[in-house]
Amino acid sequence: MKKYLFGFLLLISTLSFSQEKKDSIPPAPPKWKVTGLFTFLFNQSTFTNWKAGGDNTIAGNIGVNYDFNYKSGKWNWDNRIITVYGLSNIQEAGVRKTNDRFEYNSLLGLKSNKYWFFSFFLNFKTQYTKGYDDRESPRLLVSDFFSPAYLSFGPGMLWKRSDDITINIAPATSRFTFVNDHFSGKYGVNPGENVKFALGFSLSGYLNFEVLENINMQNIIALYSNYLNKAQNVDVDYQAKFSTDINKYMTTNVIFHMLIDDNASSKIQLKQIFGLGLKYVFHKK
Repeated sequence: MKKYLFGFLLLISTLSFSQEKKDSIPPAPPKWKVTGLFTFLFNQSTFTNWKAGGDNTIAGNIGVNYDFNYKSGKWNWDNRIITVYGLSNIQEAGVRKTNDRFEYNSLLGLKSNKYWFFSFFLNFKTQYTKGYDDRESPRLLVSDFFSPAYLSFGPGMLWKRSDDITINIAPATSRFTFVNDHFSGKYGVNPGENVKFALGFSLSGYLNFEVLENINMQNIIALYSNYLNKAQNVDVDYQAKFSTDINKYMTTNVIFHMLIDDNASSKIQLKQIFGLGLKYVFHKK
């Protein structure tokens, strides 16, 4: 009887020790990390008997930033969707589009050493609805859904200091520009055609940091030089976003966007948006 009792106690002790050892092993880090940010910016201006003049204005801007990133061993795959749409209703002028953008970025990396990766990137961007130049009379149609649309991809080298500091260099980047029949002959596409191919050098960077306490700055830049046509003319797409959280659900944003693309315009394109709005952040691991 003592022999069986001793064996039973030994079995219980072994199982307890094994369970304690198993519990002491830290859980493996998740392979997927998903983060989303939804913002709604609202602006309103109302004038009543205002001698200096002014038009009543209501404007809204909805934006979604969605990141889904994968890490496993030496592999690193970062994906980001940026989409925003804005409208304003100006007295006497009516409804106007103030913002319209869809962009998808994908960056796959295979680790080479501490901060360097062999990489392959893909970028796609377009807009949702028709855009007009309201300075012309009648209004001039300047863009539409998928016109223009840009698809770029290519191999390269990625330097990644952290999730907030990355630079990707792709010296053999293929770039396609798509337009419908109405815009054939514009945005660098030859007349009578709907697609333009380019091969060139691409450099993209991402920098996100805290300027001051509770003031964050996000920078996204993309440079492109086409080897096949005017390589000295470098396309620049730079975006900067300052954000200050008032509380968990309210934020103040200042967004600056600069474009340099001689196929779209001979002038530097600038856009600035300021607003107080609502935000919602979600995380999934």
